[in-house]
Formats: sequence, C-alpha cells, structure tokens
Amino acid sequence: MPKTPHAEQAAAPIVFEPEFIEGLTRIFEVSIVFNQMLGLKITSITPDNVKASIAMRPELVGHYAYHRIHGGVISAVLDAMGSLSVMAALGAKHMDEPVAKRLERFARHSTIDLRIDFLRPGIGEKFTIHAEAMRVGARVGNARMEFCSADGKLLSTGTAAYLTS
Repeated sequence: MPKTPHAEQAAAPIVFEPEFIEGLTRIFEVSIVFNQMLGLKITSITPDNVKASIAMRPELVGHYAYHRIHGGVISAVLDAMGSLSVMAALGAKHMDEPVAKRLERFARHSTIDLRIDFLRPGIGEKFTIHAEAMRVGARVGNARMEFCSADGKLLSTGTAAYLTS
C-alpha cells in the first residue's frame, strides 16, 4: 500500500535532560540511605530501562560458607531498580513538566507488590541489575527486573507494582 502524506511518522525518542538523570541518581544513590548502604550504583537511566551495579562486600554475605550475597539484598536491589524504572517511565510520560516537578513525583511513589524468583546462588564480586517499566498508568506502574552476575548470567528475576500517585 503506498504511503499517504498523512501517514504517521515514528515519534522521536525521548531524551532526558542531564538534570533529570542527575536528580534521579541522587535520589537513589544518596537520599535513599539504604541504597547507599547497599552500594547501589546507577549506570544508565533511559525512558525504556535502567541499569545499575553492586559490588560484593562482607556486609552483604548471606551464607558465610559459600560467600553468597544475601537474598534480602537481592530483593532490596531489585525493588529499588523496579522503582527507578517506573520513575524514569513516569518522567518520560510527563516531559511537559519541569524537571523539579517530575522529580517531586517520587515523593508519592511506593511499592505495593513485589515478587522475586531466586534462580541461582548469587556468588561473585560484582552484579548488574536491569529493570524496565512494563506499564505506567495514572495510579500504578509495573516493572520487570533482572539480577545478573558480572558475566551476564541471570541469577534472580523480579516483578513489582508501584503506586505512582
């Protein structure tokens, strides 16, 4: 079928302002002291997905004989990253608002459901975390998360729902 002059064109990709990325990173790495204690380091924030890393430390060991990362650490990190992915998607949804107003939306943000599946033991010196918002509605956002070894092996997965208003 030939294209008509009225055919829809692909929307330009959304690019966040550096201030928005810096603001979200500051909230998650500094203002949320628990994330700071875990050593969560954000490596990428886009409207479609977020990425981070965490280095293994003695304080995070859950099984002393095998030097495995504690399951609670995995759960907390996946929850934080799912939350971040929904905040990024929410920020993209409201690009018409100033950066400060989009960052204020985080104040009303909370976890309402979280499911974690532990697939393999978390053994290693560094881990990477990926999360993406699956849907962000007027009141609830949903995310899917992955916790991987440094070489990319999938160790745990998660899904979550977050209150967004």
